[in-house]
Amino acid sequence: MSERTSNRIFDIVNISFISLFVIFCLAPFLHTIAISLSSNRAITSGEVTIFPKEFNWDAYIQVFSDQSMIYSLGFTTVLTVATTVLCMLFTLAAAYPLTKKKLKGRKLFMYVIIITMFFSGGMIPEYLLIRDLHMLNSVWALILPGLVSPFNLIILISFFRGIPESLEESAEIDGSSHVHTLFKIILPLSMPVLATLALFYAVGRWNGFQDSLLYINDPKLYPLQLKLFQMVQNNMVSELTLMEGADRTPLTPESLKAATVVFATVPILLVYPWLQKYFVSGAMLGAVKG
Repeated sequence: MSERTSNRIFDIVNISFISLFVIFCLAPFLHTIAISLSSNRAITSGEVTIFPKEFNWDAYIQVFSDQSMIYSLGFTTVLTVATTVLCMLFTLAAAYPLTKKKLKGRKLFMYVIIITMFFSGGMIPEYLLIRDLHMLNSVWALILPGLVSPFNLIILISFFRGIPESLEESAEIDGSSHVHTLFKIILPLSMPVLATLALFYAVGRWNGFQDSLLYINDPKLYPLQLKLFQMVQNNMVSELTLMEGADRTPLTPESLKAATVVFATVPILLVYPWLQKYFVSGAMLGAVKG
């Protein structure tokens, strides 16, 4: 068998495996979308697979008619953006100095950071800490505990260490300060990793509900995922199906839950195409010449 034939067979097997894996990943989401767009009869009879049956928009109309869901969507969007910005700022502030050999105690700081990846106080001590800091029912309880991820911090430190020191030395000779070097030289070269970490932080905050479940009792501070969790776990569908003035036939709980899942998932999915260009760009392309 020639090398060309072997490569072709490998490509066919590889593409087939990846395509099958993609189908397995997409099937549950497509099934959820199909349920949200299907009629009550088709859902209760079990006819819905990955394609809608007896197409209708009633579930989405009722979800968008719930003002608390719209408010929660707006609040979660603002919370996600604010959390991502703050997390990136603090991660940068920690990562850049830890790449400097002149920093005293640098290894000790790294050991402390790594230890937090494997050991934590647990849920009860964390709750007691948030309570003693008077952050219960506060938006800060959703931001400050996860302000810096040790995993993301280590990724950023590793990336910064891969940037040639000659760039910073040249800037230092020209009289550039550390802050100026960071924002004018290091960060422009680090857009791929910064976009990736920002996406990690944003997705983590958007999908998070355990911290809000523990620390938040004020409905005005409910993130979207907590609203969804309450609907699925506590049968809150009645709040939507029994709205005043609703003249439609009450929908099945499965339809409304599926519509709410899609409602809570699609916004964060729209972020991926916007950041994709940074994932494929070269971090050091053209940074050093000669």
